[in-house]
Amino acid sequence: MRRLIDRYDVHAPRYTSYPTAAQFTPAVGPADWAAWLKRTPRDAAVSLYLHFPFCKRLCWYCGCNTRAVNRAGVVSTYVDLLLQEADLVLAHIGRSVRVGSIHLGGGTPNMLSPDDLERLFAGLSARFDLRDCFEIAAELDPEVLTSEWVEAAGRVGLNRASLGVQDLSPRVQAAVNRPESFETIRWAAEALRGQGVTSLNLDLMYGLPLQTVEHVVTTLGRVTTLKPDRIALFGYAHVPWMKPHQRLINDADLPDAEARFIQSQAAARYLTGKGWQTVGLDHFALPHDGLAAADRSGRLHRNFQGYTTDAAEVLIGLGASSISRTPQGFVQNHVQERDWRQAVGAGDLPVARGVALTEQAAFVGEIIERLMCDFVVDVARIARRRGRDLSEVAGAWSRLERFAADGLVCLDGTVVAVTTLGKPFVRAVCAAFDPDAADIQQRHARVV
Repeated sequence: MRRLIDRYDVHAPRYTSYPTAAQFTPAVGPADWAAWLKRTPRDAAVSLYLHFPFCKRLCWYCGCNTRAVNRAGVVSTYVDLLLQEADLVLAHIGRSVRVGSIHLGGGTPNMLSPDDLERLFAGLSARFDLRDCFEIAAELDPEVLTSEWVEAAGRVGLNRASLGVQDLSPRVQAAVNRPESFETIRWAAEALRGQGVTSLNLDLMYGLPLQTVEHVVTTLGRVTTLKPDRIALFGYAHVPWMKPHQRLINDADLPDAEARFIQSQAAARYLTGKGWQTVGLDHFALPHDGLAAADRSGRLHRNFQGYTTDAAEVLIGLGASSISRTPQGFVQNHVQERDWRQAVGAGDLPVARGVALTEQAAFVGEIIERLMCDFVVDVARIARRRGRDLSEVAGAWSRLERFAADGLVCLDGTVVAVTTLGKPFVRAVCAAFDPDAADIQQRHARVV
């Protein structure tokens, strides 16, 4: 395994999309987004993603677009502008649209006051058709959560929540500036379930500074007593050249690639031994949960929030740095909150960059998504359905030969199957189909 790590622990995208965000350019902008919005299908529900770039504290490991704030007025005016952006989007669509799911991400969405949360959803309800909205989800910081916020969330229909935990060791928490007690997490889990949350996820991490296998397993031993429906176990991505605050972490305290691998495998063994089903690369779900059911039936998908059951073709992102997706391509709003506020305030779609989705890119993207979700793909079957030629991915086969020689994949005609040994390296396998992977690899974290 040490030899395999040395060979395949490369920089590679997480492939929450293809093309990846690293391939977005200013060549695609507001005019393209306006044209794509006009083509929003009438007969299908869209998904909404709302980004909140605010936190009470800045965790040093964080790779998200966020900042620490302590002024309620900043957050409240942000809600006003979110609704203004929704108006701009709908003006280009030309009608109201049905929404199937809403996801609040961040940052920390529970930095909103309870009143602002309810005001936001009243505004969304007045603009979109939410009658068929089956899921309202939010990423939450337990340390900031209050009874009043949870009660307001229950009134707006929150039914899925994700709590950031990472690690319960005080030593590890101090190394990443995220103090948090198990009692706080337990209270949050119980309070949310009491207000209608039926699917609870806990976010955990491995590869953090000073973290050991014992820390990972001890954390799991405590949080699994809460019976979370889902657990996301992410490897810490140390990219200080992209996230300067990560320089506050002492590089010497970080576990090496082999130690990270051992931590991730120990966690997976623990969780599967306790009844959680492995889903994709880094998620786990109890058998009754919708994510586990989607995985068993081959309906698992992957988007910017990770593994999901959401199959909507159109994702409308609102807020600074939000990414939207349509069959025509991807766009991303201004990352800097100031630029986003200025654009929305001026009545302009706040898009800064994006990428048009060619038929060939959609072909490659489906191959990558199926590998990330199912660990097996019949490339010829996808090519026939999309009317593509196998020559478009001819270069992948030569790149996959060394993976096959090392037992990481099995190649059977046009079927690529990632082996159990190869699953930790699936992002590198996907990169074999990505013609731009080598050019953008330094913008991404390592595979292991």
